[in-house]
Amino acid sequence: MAAYLCPPAVIHGEYAVETSQIVAEVRARHPHAAWAPRIDGIAASTGIETRGWMLPLETAVAPGNGGGLRAVGIGPAQKALVRDGFSEQDVDRVIAALDAIPAPQTVQERTAPAWEAVQSYGERAARGALQIAGLDAADVDCLITSHSTTPALPGLDIALANRLSLRDDVMLLPATQWACIAGTRSLALAADLVAADPERVVLVVIAEALSTTYQAADDTLESLIVRLLFADTGVAAVVTGRPRRESVLRLDAAWHHTLPGTHDLHRLETRADGTHFVMDRRGPRAVQETVTAMWEWLRLRYQDDPDSWHPDVLLAHPGGTRVLEYMEQTMPDAWPSGLLDHSRDSYTSGNRGGAAVFDILRRAYDAGQKPGSRAVLYAAAPGLTATALEGEWL
Repeated sequence: MAAYLCPPAVIHGEYAVETSQIVAEVRARHPHAAWAPRIDGIAASTGIETRGWMLPLETAVAPGNGGGLRAVGIGPAQKALVRDGFSEQDVDRVIAALDAIPAPQTVQERTAPAWEAVQSYGERAARGALQIAGLDAADVDCLITSHSTTPALPGLDIALANRLSLRDDVMLLPATQWACIAGTRSLALAADLVAADPERVVLVVIAEALSTTYQAADDTLESLIVRLLFADTGVAAVVTGRPRRESVLRLDAAWHHTLPGTHDLHRLETRADGTHFVMDRRGPRAVQETVTAMWEWLRLRYQDDPDSWHPDVLLAHPGGTRVLEYMEQTMPDAWPSGLLDHSRDSYTSGNRGGAAVFDILRRAYDAGQKPGSRAVLYAAAPGLTATALEGEWL
């Protein structure tokens, strides 16, 4: 396996949403929640002060276009009032008052504008990545796409094929359920594709509108945490089978791991008011198991040189600070400190899901890496599944 990666293009959500804004909105909506007295401490523990969204906070919390009564049906309500002896005039007044009660947004109201934004951000990132790589859309042989919170058919692959005017023989590989491992797993797939044909040019595009999981009516502690964590991002990068002048990282090996019986720990649920991201408190411990398995993969890969080999940078999207801390605690003592600095820096502006590793990679590239430096890329996702890659800076 040898694949060459050009620097990624990263498009951050253009609407800055402060943690203080989210706290104020949640506190006003759920003043009597069991966790309400602790909300400031919970928010501070995330380490996130602001995050970028594709749409403003006001859009996420706005009521739906239909009144509350329309959600259950005006006709049955009218019949019930007439049956109880109300006059026609009284019925009209009551119906008007009840219908003025705000209703939650529907799935369509939440998803439609986000899907438009996902396509726009994906296109901008794709054009940026091609420009960085010194290529044109006509040079692309394969397009890999991922987006997890805006289901659509046709998906992002078809949308970008049209928006970018790709050749009609381009291989389109959409992956809408990779979620947080989209960054590493798409690169692993791209590496396999160029290994089969080194002349291939693979464009990877990931666009995540994770803010669509912001569900204002939910009053669970887990829902509060979800509202505080997620950011929206579009990313893209070019992978080739031969080194280019613009190539910055050679990918040498990939590793995949899935934990059986953990499919219920993190999941998306589609309900009448949109997409809900549901988390179980056992999740971080399960993610830690994949980290331990990755250390073992690296140990076996470099068992002939265990004392001198170590990564010079670790680009990891584990989903939260607890797992970052666990990684630091369990990596070999001889490894240098600061391997996760770029991962932590990225996380301070939100969990970017599948786009995270590309964002972290871009931060590492912008900070400057010496040729020959070893890099490990890692991500874990609902499933629970993980993918890692190991390579060298050029």
